[in-house]
This record gives sequence, structure tokens and C-alpha cells, in this order.
Amino acid sequence: MTPHPPRSVVEETPPGLEGRSERTTDSREGTATPRTGRLQRAGACSGLKVAVPSHTVHGIRGQALYLPVHYGFHTPASDIQIIWLFERPHTMPKYLLGSVNKSVVPDLEYQHKFTMMPPNASLLINPLQFTDEGNYIVKVNIQGNGTVSASQKIQVTVDDPVTKPVVQTQPSSGAVEYVGNMTLTCLVEGGTRLVYQWLKNGRPVHTSSTNSFSLQNNSLHIVPVTKEDIGNYSCLVKNPISEMESDIIMPTIYYGPYGLQVNSDKGLKVGEVFTVDIGEAILFDCSADSYPPNTYSWIRRTDNVTYVIKHGPRLEVASEKIAQKTTDYVCCAYNNVTGRRDETHFTIIITSVGIEKLAQKGKSLSPLASITGISLFLIISMCLLLLWKKYQPYKVIKQKLEGRPETEYRKAQMFSGHEDALDDFGIYEFVAFPDASGVPRMSTRSVPASDGVPGQDLHSTIYEVIQHIPAQQQDHPDCGKE
Repeated sequence: MTPHPPRSVVEETPPGLEGRSERTTDSREGTATPRTGRLQRAGACSGLKVAVPSHTVHGIRGQALYLPVHYGFHTPASDIQIIWLFERPHTMPKYLLGSVNKSVVPDLEYQHKFTMMPPNASLLINPLQFTDEGNYIVKVNIQGNGTVSASQKIQVTVDDPVTKPVVQTQPSSGAVEYVGNMTLTCLVEGGTRLVYQWLKNGRPVHTSSTNSFSLQNNSLHIVPVTKEDIGNYSCLVKNPISEMESDIIMPTIYYGPYGLQVNSDKGLKVGEVFTVDIGEAILFDCSADSYPPNTYSWIRRTDNVTYVIKHGPRLEVASEKIAQKTTDYVCCAYNNVTGRRDETHFTIIITSVGIEKLAQKGKSLSPLASITGISLFLIISMCLLLLWKKYQPYKVIKQKLEGRPETEYRKAQMFSGHEDALDDFGIYEFVAFPDASGVPRMSTRSVPASDGVPGQDLHSTIYEVIQHIPAQQQDHPDCGKE
């Protein structure tokens, strides 16, 4: 007696196949309906559903391939039959293996190649060969109160992985801009169903007025080449199971010269005129964009005579050795591969700008330095003035006193009452105090009235007191002989 299988069987989906769309197919009509739908049989709802994660599976030759299938039903079932068929284009389907409940009946021709473990309806193909490419059809029959059927079809492709491509360039020696053409070819040793894509600096290359591709896209033609075609090229090759990119190559393109110009390390440049100080040596550098590098020639024009003075990208000119104050020069650049040349003209003017440079440097002094210098000058001047005021009167008076005769010096001592006439030097204050008798008085520090000059006003200035002292000594020569 055959045991009854469970009423609902839903097979597990292999990892990586979740979330894919699933469809069921009515084997009688060959139409696909969503999995959520139900197959109709004689107007009754059967409830059998058969689904596959993908209707196209890509396999690698020599490796195993797993075709997942899951099904389910909600009717009483006494027997479950699973059948796998294989068909190629324009041929009839061929039986591979089948099962009733858990008994597997393989085709003897393929019994070691195909494997199925019922009630799991999935099929394992091992190893996979190019002859295994085609459509695989799975059919499920449920027998209960009646028989219901459902089927699905899976297309299998078989490929070899892509090997690393190599890019070849023709001509390998390079091409001249606007004259030569170039072809890049992508070569791949292994792989099937190859798809080629060309990249320049990491971005896809598209068809343009100078770019075109071969029928299979494995060759890129550039006609003619220009400087803009210089870059990093690579070839990306894909197939359904793999992809590989070639190493980067840079085609050789000869171009130029472009953008010829002359620069110098000294002198003042205005347009094409260099102003140089007399006695100054100046170094000129001539450069242009070119491949291969240019050859340079320096030409001087004097008195309508032109002659080459040097070859190379640099020229040193000593201004003192130039006879004329204004001299014309030419730098000529030549590319011996492209055959193109370019030249630029410039003029050197010899002038005496040394004094002007010094004046400019003087003007460039910062305001802070100027203020600091003025401040130091004022401080030093004030200090000298204070020192002069402090010591100059003392020295003058001392010199006058020291120049007097000794007799006068002694008289001055007796008159003043001090040992040194310098002690009498000072500021005297005269104060008059009126009294009843009407005779004015002087302070105790004033000169005695008996020693004063008759008729002299007591309200005298300091200068007058010092001036009158010698006169008093002469009027009283015997004052010191008491």
C-alpha cells in the first residue's frame, strides 16, 4: 500500500534565489499564470502550484548545476508523480528521469548525470557540458479524487569563464597627429558568448567622427589620431557568468609643438619686451607642449642680420656684452617627428634701473620703521638738551671765577663770608617791608644795606646782583683788612 504524502508540500529555495518572481504554467495550455493563481481543471479548483526562482539559469562548463523547483497543493493526494524532460530547439522533448512518490526511475542513458530526491522536485546536473544546454521541463502530477498537473520550463545556458584580455595597438610605434590612424584590438583566449566594451580613462568609448568599432566590438579604430585621443585605454570583456578587464595601455601619439613661450628668471616682462638692468645676467627658458620633445634654436637680430647663437631650451644673456640697448631675439621650436615648428619673438631693452630700484626699496620701508627712527631721534635730542642745561651754566661760571686773580678771589670770600665763591651762587629773593619810618627792609638772605651800592634799587634782578658784586669789591678795597 502506497502511503499518502502530506496534503501540502513546499520545497525550500536554495540560498541566493529568494525574492525572485515565480510563475506557474498550465501544462495543458502552455500559458503562465502568477503563482498566487490556481489551475482550473474541468471547472474545479485544483490548488496545485509549481514554481521556479528563474526561467533562465547560466551554468559553467565542467561544474554542477542545480535547478530548484518547489510546488504545493491543497487537495487529498494518493500519489505524486514528478517528471523531467529535456528539449533542444526544433526537437521533441526527451525523457530524463521521473519518480512516483519516492521511487525514482531514470533514463538509463542519463542515470549517472541527473539526480533528483523526491518529494523534492529539484534537479541536479553534474557535470555540466555544452550538450546540456537547452530547455528543462518539470511536470508534477497529483492523483487524489482526480488527477491535476502543472509544469514549468527552465532555460539553461552553458559557458566558459572569460580569461584576461590583452590589447594590441597598430601601428605599435605610434601615429602622427592628423596624419596617421590607429587600431586597438582586444584579444581573449578563453570564454564564450563574449561581449566587448572599450574604456578610456575608466569611461565607455562611444562612436564619434573619429572613433568606430568592428562588428563584434573587439576592435577600436581611430581615424585620424589627435592629441585629444591620448589617454588610458582598456578592454572589458563579459559573458553571462564572468567578466575581465585588460591592463591599461596608452597609445603613442606624436603631436606639437603647442603653446610656445619664453620666460626669464630676472628682468621686467611687459608683453614680449624684457627690461634688464645694465651689468645684469638674465636666463631665458623656451618651452612648448610637444611629443617627442622639441629641439630649440635661439636667433638674434642685429642691424637686419639674423643668425643662430645657440641650440637648446635655455639662453643666458649678459647685458654688459650687448652692444645695442635694444636687441631682438627669436626662440624656434621644432618637432622632428611631426615636422611642425613654431617660433616666438621678444625684445631685450638694457637700461640703468639700479638707482630706481634703490628708490623703490626706500619707498618700500614700512611706516613702523619710519616712526621708530623718528622717535629714537627725538628721545636722544631731549636727553642731550637736558644734559646741556644741567652742566653748561655751572661750567661757565666756574671758568669765570677760576680766571680771576687770587686777590680778587680773597676779597670775594671776605665779602661773601664763604670759603668758595661758588657757594654764593644761587637765587636771591628781595622782599621789602615798609615800616613807620618809611625805610624799606630786606630779608635776612639779602645783601646788607651797608654793602649795597648807593642809590641802587633793592628790587634788583638775580643777574644784577651777580654783576654788582665785583663793583662793590672795588669800591671798598679795605673791607677785608679789619
